[in-house]
Amino acid sequence: MNYRAAGVDIDAGNELVELIKPAIKSTQREGCIGSIGGFGGLFELPLDRYRNPLLVSGTDGVGTKLKLALELDRLDGIGSDLVAMCANDIAVLGAEALFFLDYYATGRLQIEQAETVIAGIAAGCKQAGCALIGGETAEMPGMYHAQDFDLAGFCVGIVERDRVIDGSRVARGNRLVALASSGPHSNGYSLIRKIIEVTGADLSQSCGNQRLAEALIAPTRIYVKNLLKLAQQCPLNAIAHITGGGLIDNIPRVLPAQLAASIDLSSWAMPAVFQWLQQSGNIAETEMLRTFNCGVGMVLTIDAGQEQACLRQLSDMGESAWVIGEVIDRGGESAVVFA
Repeated sequence: MNYRAAGVDIDAGNELVELIKPAIKSTQREGCIGSIGGFGGLFELPLDRYRNPLLVSGTDGVGTKLKLALELDRLDGIGSDLVAMCANDIAVLGAEALFFLDYYATGRLQIEQAETVIAGIAAGCKQAGCALIGGETAEMPGMYHAQDFDLAGFCVGIVERDRVIDGSRVARGNRLVALASSGPHSNGYSLIRKIIEVTGADLSQSCGNQRLAEALIAPTRIYVKNLLKLAQQCPLNAIAHITGGGLIDNIPRVLPAQLAASIDLSSWAMPAVFQWLQQSGNIAETEMLRTFNCGVGMVLTIDAGQEQACLRQLSDMGESAWVIGEVIDRGGESAVVFA
């Protein structure tokens, strides 16, 4: 596996590589070839398990959630966030996540800080079932202040061509099933930080059954393994990952142009953290639904009549899920209507 610390003091770079080797090694899976330190990471495709495979790739970051994590000195989950944002994106196509690479850029390498972040990336990779086969740690003092850093990730997966979940089978009357989120995930944090700044919020106050700081910084839920398992048992016509843009902008991405989603807002209660954000920021309902996931991390589109079996299987997997609405004919400009 390849992991480099480029443009960094040689001793510091070598120290970091040695510290993170166990975390990286813990993510190894079938297909991993080679060892840390080369110019590229090698991975053998599992062609014995696929007849006509397609590779699926996704890249993302964690946005300004990173700034809040730095302010709270809570970096242990930010690496898992990074994996989640990439691996969840490719999972909506029905893809098995194979391997992951990360890019860590900083003003000055802080060994303990970097080790914590990369250990979180490794933990996220294990949750997603993919191997961490490469990465780059770059020191760029002209770009970042000494303590600041930024993260980006890249995930590659594989899916059988005739099992791609692309929304083409979505039809009127399909049921929409929501999977609960673990919090704001990694979206809306510029607004979250503004609300904290303007209100002077006490982040140690209670929010539901935890402190507000913990609710705001909770790691993004990784749905990959459960979605793959569910797809083997329940036909999935489409999956929408509810990221930036919320329910309003993300569900239409997987619907045919002539169809719309009818969402029953009474089918769930927004978790406490979203209620706090709405009240403290005086945010209109439409803006909440466009900015945050509001407690819904994924929306599945399934055939009518399959919902009970699907919900039962999701419950057995430990997912909190419910029917959130249905697919209807599109009668106007909006592809998502709320009831």
